[in-house]
Amino acid sequence: MGHTSRVRCAPMSIAVVTGAGSGIGRSVALALAEAGWSVALAGRRADALAETAAALPSGDFLPVPTDVTSADEVTALFAAVRDRYGRVDLLFNNAGTFAGGGVPVEDLDPDTWRAVVDVNLTGAFLCAQAAFRAMKDQTPQGGRIINNGSISAHVPRPHSIAYTATKHAMTGLTKSLSLDGRPYRIACGQLDIGNAATEMTARMQTGILQANGQLATEPVMDAADVATTVVHMAALPLEANVQFATVMATAMPYIGRG
Repeated sequence: MGHTSRVRCAPMSIAVVTGAGSGIGRSVALALAEAGWSVALAGRRADALAETAAALPSGDFLPVPTDVTSADEVTALFAAVRDRYGRVDLLFNNAGTFAGGGVPVEDLDPDTWRAVVDVNLTGAFLCAQAAFRAMKDQTPQGGRIINNGSISAHVPRPHSIAYTATKHAMTGLTKSLSLDGRPYRIACGQLDIGNAATEMTARMQTGILQANGQLATEPVMDAADVATTVVHMAALPLEANVQFATVMATAMPYIGRG
């Protein structure tokens, strides 16, 4: 007796993607739009968001220039999304910075530390908080938050204390959102990414400092492979959740000693 396969379509439709002007954010926005989602594009630079919007397939999108470190701008972002679409079904909490990377801990300027915390942690919190409020209040209730963690949520690179600390903190944010969202059908998961080919990782192909003190090139993967994983996580019913996932270049120096 034969059987038929069942293709699951996205049960929800309105997504907010932060850091959508480049890199992983742009790739995820494109993949979500191709999967039928309406996508709000958030990022600091209006010109970069316009470039992302121009690359989207025909569909519904809303560019909203946003500084995620500003509570007022984040509030305005989600107000614009709700005014346009009436609800928020997905937040891909992606905006981040590697500022201070490569600087030894003893030389890291406190202002740089604060800037990284402001974007990577406080910005992620502000966006998650605004999404949580919208998802709790809307009918039908609920939604999904996917936080961009990083391989650094597990292991650091040399001279990356600010970035690594904020990505470890992202795991705590994810767990707390998961717990606090249960009564309201709000699912929260985390995607830890390793060596996706973006502007941020360009130096990995020319040589980057390893734990043994040597410089070495590292393999990278296409950011579109990250986007495929986000679309899969987003398409699950709210009764199911990918709590933590790691997507990485297969041969990068992560597993093993080195």
